[in-house]
Amino acid sequence: MKTPRIAAALTVLGLTACSVSTGPDQVGLEYDSGAFSSTTFDNCVEPGEREYYGPGDQTFVYPGGQRTFTFSGSEHAEAPPATVVSNDDLELTVEGVVTFTLNPTCETLREWHERIGLKYDADTDAGWVRMLATYIGQPLNRALDDASKDYSWRDLYTSAEAKAEWEKKVGELLSAYIAEQGGGEFFCSLDYTGAEGQECGAPQLTIQQPVPPADVREALTKAQTAIEETAAQEEENKRVEMELEAIEQLVEVLGPEGYVLYEALKNGDIEVIPVPSGGGVNITPRGDD
Repeated sequence: MKTPRIAAALTVLGLTACSVSTGPDQVGLEYDSGAFSSTTFDNCVEPGEREYYGPGDQTFVYPGGQRTFTFSGSEHAEAPPATVVSNDDLELTVEGVVTFTLNPTCETLREWHERIGLKYDADTDAGWVRMLATYIGQPLNRALDDASKDYSWRDLYTSAEAKAEWEKKVGELLSAYIAEQGGGEFFCSLDYTGAEGQECGAPQLTIQQPVPPADVREALTKAQTAIEETAAQEEENKRVEMELEAIEQLVEVLGPEGYVLYEALKNGDIEVIPVPSGGGVNITPRGDD
């Protein structure tokens, strides 16, 4: 049986204690912040855990695990499509996604929270998107701009080899620019868990083929169609020329009448019937009564 004092203490705890729980894809932090004390860091809350804290204390829950920053025309994207300018001064549109993990290591998570998360209210949906726009979106645009200056628009749009090279260069620049923008290893590779000895790594970038304006694409399509039609006509001209040469050779050997007879026989326009030696030959055009 509980003594009155213990029962009373449990009743007070039940009335005053609060709890924070994180989902399997969330991380959290707890700060002591009583009415008569300064705010101090208490501890981190791991994914899938529940922590109890006192009245007045503060808790913050952030997205954990694999996360994305999508830039595309989709209504669910965090940002609109990006634009780049080629070295021949044509603007192209780019869509893609950056996949990353918010560093869950407690010390690093706390540093990120106090330097960045609080400033953007990043524990809210809107604040999280604003934070990503600054710390991933801006480095991304910078990386795209810097890498694209080395390529013509035709290379970026029509060459798979150039596109692969360009994408690799953008990814390398993005990793460096994200670290520079944030000032720490806050955004890691998509499989980073914070395990001892594991490196943070770099976010993964996947981008689509850059697309030029519609009028340029239409002009390119027309030009390609004209090239294909010209090539087809050249092949037809070669065929006709070869056929004429063959006819000339036959006329030279058979004579004009012989060539006409040869063509009639080949096309089945006349019927040849074997007759005995010395017999008469009757040539009847096919189709006559």
